[in-house]
Amino acid sequence: MFTHPVRRVRASAVVRTSRRRIVVPMTSVRYLAIADQLAGELKSNDPGSRVPSENEIAVRFGVGRAASRSALQELERRLVVRRIQGSGTFVNRRIDYVISGNRPPSWHATVTAAGARPRAIVKAIDQLPLPEEIAEYLGHPPGAAMYRVTREFYADELLASWVTEWIPVDAVPELETALHVVDSLDLVLRQTGSVAPVRAWCRVGVELPPAEVLVGLGIASCQLAWRVESLSCDRANGRPIMFSCTWTRLDAVRVVVEMDNRATACGCPPNERFEDDVQS
Repeated sequence: MFTHPVRRVRASAVVRTSRRRIVVPMTSVRYLAIADQLAGELKSNDPGSRVPSENEIAVRFGVGRAASRSALQELERRLVVRRIQGSGTFVNRRIDYVISGNRPPSWHATVTAAGARPRAIVKAIDQLPLPEEIAEYLGHPPGAAMYRVTREFYADELLASWVTEWIPVDAVPELETALHVVDSLDLVLRQTGSVAPVRAWCRVGVELPPAEVLVGLGIASCQLAWRVESLSCDRANGRPIMFSCTWTRLDAVRVVVEMDNRATACGCPPNERFEDDVQS
């Protein structure tokens, strides 16, 4: 038995007890007020710092777990926090990732310019036959020997992207060795391959990632992500040197495209397919 000072409880209110404490009435918008207060407090926290759990929020505000869960879901919807399966909820910082013919196609350079700390981890480097659907982008016949590099990208130590990159073997013969010393592929291409990569063409969309990427990014099967397909050429001669497909968490990055067509970006001869893709 317990008593509560509220004599008449509306249908929209919930009254619960836990650990011999009295929980205040819970209206349908109470979780929004909690989310507003937490959002203001979390602004001063470092990106990646842990957010109080559902139970901690429930105890602090004197509400039930359903309300605290709704408050965290609201913060996630606002992109204030991000949840990582099996790890918890963390303060989020969403950065602008600018894609432009005037910027190097480099995660490190772009994330640094956005004011965050970049990091890349190589998951795999394989030499594989070039798939037919990518061959026309790189200007090599299907089946030609190519490096396929799979990497994870981080911003402020939070996993942001899962990327697959296809690079001609003759562009950087010692790519695997170089990437174990320097984790910036753009820098490796410039120093070891003696090329100056520029982003020549890209296609951006928001889609459901394949299963491998969902697991790699640690997101739920129903979550959408940025998908960015991109071709980089050597600025000096327009030679295609890398085709990449990057999947990026929506709560980590806002993709901003400032893009010219392929001919303008790196002096490549016009190509009807590329022009159509850019215009679309």
